[in-house]
Amino acid sequence: MKQELHVFFDYICPYCLKAHKYLKELIPDYPDVTIVWHPCESHPRPDRYGPHSDLCIQGYFYAVDHGADILEYHERMYQAALKERIDIENIDALTECVGDLVDADDFRLSLQLGTYRGKLDESNKLAFEHSGVWAVPAYRMGALKLDAVENVGVSKEQIRHLLKNPSI
Repeated sequence: MKQELHVFFDYICPYCLKAHKYLKELIPDYPDVTIVWHPCESHPRPDRYGPHSDLCIQGYFYAVDHGADILEYHERMYQAALKERIDIENIDALTECVGDLVDADDFRLSLQLGTYRGKLDESNKLAFEHSGVWAVPAYRMGALKLDAVENVGVSKEQIRHLLKNPSI
């Protein structure tokens, strides 16, 4: 029976990046699990805690709607935010990161117009108001949940345990 693993994450979170790598390693062993991605802002505006990921997340929704390779999009955003440390609040810089995955001009315009701002707001509400997420990364599968420990994250073994023990 197919199970859905709901993954709540933020591209500016180093613990989310680490857990993303773990999940990519583990998921091939669980063909009956479908991942449902829920990007959310760990520090939404007007908070001023490092760079804001709102444009990266809006870009994610654009990428989904336009059939882009989502795992590759994730890789590019994590790379941009955490490794290359480009200005992820700059639309042109983000567009350059994914210009070969999507229609660059349309992507840029979508971010300029805030086309996916509503989806970002919905995803934040789903995470923090409806799913009980208090720190990312966070996982929900059936009745089970796995939440990160703040400033620690989650381990590969915790994710494996969740995948092995789904509940309906």
